[in-house]
Amino acid sequence: MSTSANPPYTMIVGLEVHVQLLTESKMFSWTGTEFGLAPNTLCDPVNLGMPGTLPVMNGKAFNMALKTAIACGCTIPRYTKWDRKNYFYPDLPKKYQISQYDLPFSLGGSLPIPADKEGNGGKTIRLTRIHLEEDTGKMVHTSGQESEVDLNRAGTPLMEIVSEPDIRSAADARLCLEELRLTLRYLGVSDCEMQEGSLRCDANVNLHIDTPAGQVATPIVEIKNLNSFRSVERALLYEADRQYKKWKEDGLTISDAPKETRGWSDPDGITKLQREKETAADYRYFPEPDLLPVVVDEEWVERLRAEIGELPRERRHRFESTFGLSPYDANVLVEQGKDVADYFDAVVALTDQYKMASNWVQQEVLRTANADGISVADFPVKPAMLANLIARVGRGELNNQQGREVLGKLIETGAGADIDQIIEAGGFKMVSDEGPIREAIQAALASNPKAMEDLKTGKKKPDAVKGFLRGQVMKATGGKANPALVGQLMDSILAELEGGA
Repeated sequence: MSTSANPPYTMIVGLEVHVQLLTESKMFSWTGTEFGLAPNTLCDPVNLGMPGTLPVMNGKAFNMALKTAIACGCTIPRYTKWDRKNYFYPDLPKKYQISQYDLPFSLGGSLPIPADKEGNGGKTIRLTRIHLEEDTGKMVHTSGQESEVDLNRAGTPLMEIVSEPDIRSAADARLCLEELRLTLRYLGVSDCEMQEGSLRCDANVNLHIDTPAGQVATPIVEIKNLNSFRSVERALLYEADRQYKKWKEDGLTISDAPKETRGWSDPDGITKLQREKETAADYRYFPEPDLLPVVVDEEWVERLRAEIGELPRERRHRFESTFGLSPYDANVLVEQGKDVADYFDAVVALTDQYKMASNWVQQEVLRTANADGISVADFPVKPAMLANLIARVGRGELNNQQGREVLGKLIETGAGADIDQIIEAGGFKMVSDEGPIREAIQAALASNPKAMEDLKTGKKKPDAVKGFLRGQVMKATGGKANPALVGQLMDSILAELEGGA
């Protein structure tokens, strides 16, 4: 597998992402959409294709998909219709899927993806369209020669997001999917749990290769069975390397061979040929006769636009511009989820210690929430209490270590905790009285003559020696001395000693 930073080709990638919408019922029938139930217990006459049944559009699903399209800056046509997509798969009882073909509810749009620390991303991926359809069932292949069909998923509302072939690396494909998942979760339209199949991705990839005779393009391959972001990245790296080796062997280009579908085998780390890719003609699309077209007026669009709120990319920018956070810190807070970013917003609304608040939310709050298996929304220390604690540390009433110890007590006590009582009972208040601190410094200097000798002779770096002596002072004061004041007074006393010498 080629991992070279400068491979002898350009990878061209487009994504087809299928997103299960967060509805209580299916796209065109009343059955539920719960995950993990016994096979074939979520079936009904509509999605089984029984004679005489009629589909009814799920309005909530349409609103969720429309909201997504608006958030992505898509063009929303006034008129959209449904189509039948015909194919004979065992997991499709009706032998057709209700989808959208030539008049989808949205066109165009884009998804900006942030840059990571390795220099990937930092670009905008154009979208071709977003359309709605119903999901198929699921094939379960046994260890023998048989396959079983679970139709629980058949008819589930599915939003398909198709990108333009703007992606040029496996890392960018992963970042694009991560940003899309984050955006969909912020919008509240899907839980995007890949392990449950509510976010699935197919990747279309081929290579552009420069030759002495000009640039050539390899045949396009659609990769299926991508069930994790890591799988997407690994599959694209493998497939690009495979296509380049195959082109060197047979010289076939995009005009010489049809598009093919390959499945990704994660245990083997390879793609395997499944079939030649169907075309639109193979599906024999025609308008769905049992569903009315949908007319989307401007009032409908504007009502949904008002519900969208702040998107991840907008929140990152605000955290950087308003609170002075680094791009890295802003991204960590945003990508951890809307509840984390909301918590941080609530904290900084009550204190101006923005950087400290960012550090504490990322480190103390997230660490504890993850360890306890709870969401930040259920964190026992509410934002106002954390803001109070951070403000005290910022004012010098507590040092960082004392602040963390107080936070631990607040977590143990829960929502009814009294921060003043905890500080008083634990003796956490920081000592900022110069007298006791001077005495502790002078005692530390007297009891560490070797350190003083190292400082005087230059045997060790001054900062290292002073750091050691400050540590001795903090230890002697039980960690309660004001660290900034310790540093100032130590510098003053050492200067006096040097002047006296």
